[in-house]
Amino acid sequence: MKARTLKKDKVNIITMGCSKNLVDSEVLLSQLKGNGIDARHESSAEDNNIVIINTCGFIDNAKQESINTILEYATAKDQGLVDKVYVTGCLSQRYKDDLEVEIPQVDAFFGTRELPALLKKFKADYKHELVGERLLSHASHYAYMKISEGCDRPCSFCAIPLMRGGHVSRPIEELVKEAKHKVAGGTKEILLIAQDSTYYGLDLYKKRRLADLLRALSDVEGLEWIRLHYAYPTGFPMDVLEVMSERDNICNYLDIPLQHGSTEVLKTMRRGTTREKQEALINEIRSKIPDIAIRTTLITGHPGEGEAEFEEMVDFVERMRFERLGVFTYSHEEDTHAYGLEDSVPQEVKQERANRLMEIQEQISFELNQEKIGKEFKVLIDKKENGRFVGRTAYDSVEVDNEVLIDASKFYCRLGDFVNVKITEATEFDLYGEVI
Repeated sequence: MKARTLKKDKVNIITMGCSKNLVDSEVLLSQLKGNGIDARHESSAEDNNIVIINTCGFIDNAKQESINTILEYATAKDQGLVDKVYVTGCLSQRYKDDLEVEIPQVDAFFGTRELPALLKKFKADYKHELVGERLLSHASHYAYMKISEGCDRPCSFCAIPLMRGGHVSRPIEELVKEAKHKVAGGTKEILLIAQDSTYYGLDLYKKRRLADLLRALSDVEGLEWIRLHYAYPTGFPMDVLEVMSERDNICNYLDIPLQHGSTEVLKTMRRGTTREKQEALINEIRSKIPDIAIRTTLITGHPGEGEAEFEEMVDFVERMRFERLGVFTYSHEEDTHAYGLEDSVPQEVKQERANRLMEIQEQISFELNQEKIGKEFKVLIDKKENGRFVGRTAYDSVEVDNEVLIDASKFYCRLGDFVNVKITEATEFDLYGEVI
């Protein structure tokens, strides 16, 4: 008989959902490689025999996409195309027992905080010396940095605390060390993410320390842009604005999810604020930093949102004129507080309302972008596609915001470099420019 050659395992990590999941996958990738395991992120190669799926369980569409991906690889396992399938992340945390019954082909399911247990499947150890070090799954000139995990907020619609647990901040020293490591590897922009960034420090230091964290990161030599995401409006630490205005490498950009424009719906959502307080907060932020781009997200169709409440939100969007806006339709999630309320708005009405808000935002964005024509901006070049270099200003985050398009037949830009660009043309969500 011929001796069978032992094939070396090759691991492919697939990430679903948000940037916070992407960070988790990058940490997993660095831990596997640190243990000498051949691992890649979303590899297109066909010789990967082990698949790890990092799932999202936030809303119905995301859950379905994650389930479809698990089923795809369960079928691949049945066909002998892969040897093992592991599932981790939010969906796995939330529905582990059900998934084990429904998809028995999966070798093991893990929750959001079970990285050491997952590593044991590969006879690998959790290497503490790799804490803060990640192998980036994208271009190295920008990196997401998770400053905390979990959430203590009681929002009615949100299942994040069920999947991610309570709020846990990472120490400032650890984050500064990670930032220095990133900069040494070529990172120029760090995007700070969390379930709730304004809560940062309360658990560790008994007070909000987001401003102190920003100041410490701003001192990291070579770090050119720091961008703040997911700032909860209630209890927003105003000293953050002071740091933002005094430090040149902190972008005048704030992602602050407001969720609704009706006080009654905000009350049902258990957001701890009112429309009036939200408007006052936005106005104060703009008065302290006039040159700021504010991104927010809203939800249509939450229980209690009738026509009158929705019209309040329309008025809110028209009055506030947010620089950036995203809209989600309400998803009725089991085990959340809102699940006990009637999901009374039909899905098609939720979508119609979302579409109407985005039409209003398109016009606002178009008008704001027209004001940029003829002005010069510092632009970070992210990629090249369709004969154009694609970059962003300090007022735009990765993938979700406006892009600056530069004709590659006329100008040459290096990916990951900053260039000065004069805007010559603008549409609702794109700026066109020439390199100065």
